[in-house]
Amino acid sequence: MHKPNIAFVTGGYSREAEISYKSAVTIAANIDAAKYNAYTIDIRTDGWWHTTTTGETIAVDKNDFSLTINGEHIGFDAVLIGIHGTPGEDGKLQGYFDMLNLPYSSCNAAVSALTFNKRFAVAMAAASGIHVAKGLHFYKHHAIDVPEVASQLQFPVFVKPANGGSSIGMSKVPDATGLQAALTLAFSEDDQVLVEECIEGREFTVGVARLNGKITVLPITEVESENYFFDFEAKYQGKNKETTPANLEQDKAEKVRETAVKIYEAFNCKGVIRIDFIYNAAKDAPFMLEINTIPGQSAASVVPQQVQAMGMSLKDFYSQLIDACL
Repeated sequence: MHKPNIAFVTGGYSREAEISYKSAVTIAANIDAAKYNAYTIDIRTDGWWHTTTTGETIAVDKNDFSLTINGEHIGFDAVLIGIHGTPGEDGKLQGYFDMLNLPYSSCNAAVSALTFNKRFAVAMAAASGIHVAKGLHFYKHHAIDVPEVASQLQFPVFVKPANGGSSIGMSKVPDATGLQAALTLAFSEDDQVLVEECIEGREFTVGVARLNGKITVLPITEVESENYFFDFEAKYQGKNKETTPANLEQDKAEKVRETAVKIYEAFNCKGVIRIDFIYNAAKDAPFMLEINTIPGQSAASVVPQQVQAMGMSLKDFYSQLIDACL
């Protein structure tokens, strides 16, 4: 029987590449070698590369996304995407693979592009009846009247690049005096910025995947940051406490799960995504913060914790994602 050839893509063109490489360690170690021939492809600004077991670096032929190793032409049956940030999370690679008619493990090009822009994602969620924070959206070339912005929103607010990930360039601003500096920081990362009211409540994050054809919500994780908010340091340098499964009343957990499924369906998601929520006690409802269509898979990441908490091996989990493409 033919063992499918799987391309596992990592790297990327943004500062989030370092997170992609951390995820790659976990994913590469858990792709079932008995079932698939896996080839790791490092997508970098200086080219797309595969390093062989003998240490030889081979360029990918971008005409058909293939490799030639020792004279043998190797094409792929499916692609497992592990790139955070551009071009793996924002729809660019997905569009390329669509043009080659090559199946891949993530959301499609349109959904990836939509969810990568935090502003577009919350607008679409709101239109689908999901609770989201009140916010304002700005482009770099707009003149921003800071006092006017301050008068329209209740502080504290979050100021964040619309298209960034991993909390890079993001600030939590307690009052109007800090707004200009936060806008400047966010605009240094992106030409679109979102200013959102801070929703009071407990923070939860949950992975959702289609497993055996069924939308499955993984065990919920509660996130408690030691920092002022769940920033890059809290996410990736251990400055936070994560509890999986979360200690959450059954009825509230059910509301989070129902909302997660509703979001997965409304956005027409595929593969595994992770949704961040704040559970607001006053409204007794979860508010969606954002959707990650390529969630982190490093040893410190939430999705591997949740997969293990449901008693499933990562090897089985990645096999299901690959099999769904095939």
